[in-house]
Amino acid sequence: MKRFRPNPYLLLVLTSLFWAGNMVMSRGLRADLPPVGLAFWRWVVALMCVLPFALPHLKGQWPVLRAAWRPVIFLGIFGVGCYNTFSYVAVQYTTATSATLLNSFVPVATSVLAFLSLRRRLSRPEAIGGLVSLVGVVMLISHGSLDVLLGLGLNVGDVWMLVAVLAWSIYTVGLHWRPQGVHPMLLLAAFIVVGLGVMAPMYVWELSTGASINVHAGSLAGILYAGVVAAFLGFVCFNAGVAAVGPAVGSLFIHLQPIFASVLSAVLLAEQPQWYHYAGMVLVLGGIFVTTRRPSTA
Repeated sequence: MKRFRPNPYLLLVLTSLFWAGNMVMSRGLRADLPPVGLAFWRWVVALMCVLPFALPHLKGQWPVLRAAWRPVIFLGIFGVGCYNTFSYVAVQYTTATSATLLNSFVPVATSVLAFLSLRRRLSRPEAIGGLVSLVGVVMLISHGSLDVLLGLGLNVGDVWMLVAVLAWSIYTVGLHWRPQGVHPMLLLAAFIVVGLGVMAPMYVWELSTGASINVHAGSLAGILYAGVVAAFLGFVCFNAGVAAVGPAVGSLFIHLQPIFASVLSAVLLAEQPQWYHYAGMVLVLGGIFVTTRRPSTA
């Protein structure tokens, strides 16, 4: 019987949808969910989701996992401990426009790191598709206005977002060295445990400043969404997608997040899409199509 394998491009599209929803949620609840607290409890919830699938594999695969402790710690620090924590901190200080624009440079940073560390050169379709998609993202975020784009200043939140972008790019490229022979759920659980160890002292510091979660139905729902959908399902889809198509192509799908964020904002926040939304969406989707289409055979 043929084993079912989900389409890796569909998995990457779902990842962007889940993470766009996470961004909309974190912006809406930023007054009730301090950044490190949100990141910490998000991953606690995700770990609870992962453990039932991971523990059955722990005894048999522990020797392999233990032998690969260096890449496990490396990936856990950057993928779980740093990226979301830093991005949640960023949106406390910078506008959503600046944060989304800076996050769109993940594919560029990933491609550069992949070349430096893996000596992997972009193919012509990948380079053209990446450029077209980036233009579409800039169109979305600048509202089609050069004045808006040039008026974006760099503040402390933007610096945090740049650090988050670098962390995620390092994680994406670092997946190349993930240990083979370890079940994906067990590997994700290991990443989460490492990440929580990184976040724990930061969370203690945040609590010492007087920042705490304002507990109500909305904030609890936000944490559950961040943990179950964005963290658990998002990472499962992203890791599987990148394993199939590679870090350069996989990271390109991050350009879909502004599109999904625009749609979700229209539905949830009653924000009406403008012409530049549609133009940007066409460019983003066109760039991804150019990058992922299979060459025709004679």
